[in-house]
Amino acid sequence: MNQICYVGYDATHTENFRFDIPTGFPCYLLVITTTTALFRVDGKELEYPAHTAVLYPPNHPVWYRAAGKPYGNHWLYLASDESYITGFPQTSVPFSVSDPEYFYNLFQLLTWETSQLTSSCRLQNNAGDIMLTQHPDLQKSGSLDASPIVSQLLRVLFYKLCNELLYTQHTVHDHALLALRRKISANPQYPWSVTDMAREMHISTGHLQLIYKQRFHISCMDDVIHFRLNKAKDLLTYTTLSIAETALQCGYNNTEHFCRQFRLSTGLTPGQYRKKAAASQ
Repeated sequence: MNQICYVGYDATHTENFRFDIPTGFPCYLLVITTTTALFRVDGKELEYPAHTAVLYPPNHPVWYRAAGKPYGNHWLYLASDESYITGFPQTSVPFSVSDPEYFYNLFQLLTWETSQLTSSCRLQNNAGDIMLTQHPDLQKSGSLDASPIVSQLLRVLFYKLCNELLYTQHTVHDHALLALRRKISANPQYPWSVTDMAREMHISTGHLQLIYKQRFHISCMDDVIHFRLNKAKDLLTYTTLSIAETALQCGYNNTEHFCRQFRLSTGLTPGQYRKKAAASQ
């Protein structure tokens, strides 16, 4: 489950901007710069180019500042127990992102979708220094559970970041593969098939299955199931749809088949998962 504490995009600050929180935050902090910046890594202050991302885990020291000229970034504070965030392969060490417009659009959508939320994170700008006034119960009182749309956007965001981090070797089909996976992520309920996917990319089914597995470390149809079940978790947590309606919304015409796949993935029936989610809220 995710809880958004604060999110914003395309922020700009003066050349004196500095962010220094020695004890870190009680939640995750994700920053993606739009300008050059200095980050402290292993005690050293290193300059990184624009379009650099870094994920700080809870209670980890945070230090970065402008590199002698106006500074800009997108940022996100959130509490989460989702494995794609808690198990992110690299934290507190910056890395480059290759598609800045994509991340700009994602952060813009996240900001719009959570614009009605309030937060106890209060940013105070004093002579270029940014300080955070922390509420002792930030994760409980300073944030609200993410909606299904926001949860899906967060998954897309972190999967994209993970891809940027782990897979730097691009193939001639890389852009098309990324576009295909975005479509699957956004519309897992579609009647996806390997044949249709391969036809869309103008390659053979065998070649698609090979390069998809190499690129994302999961087969294309297993990825469809993965995204369908993620959508099902959101619907079970945040809506009152029946199990049959949830199955249909996630692309399953057979409710029993949906329940079997859901239990195989989570160890719980859809009904048990809904009760557990409700009890944790």
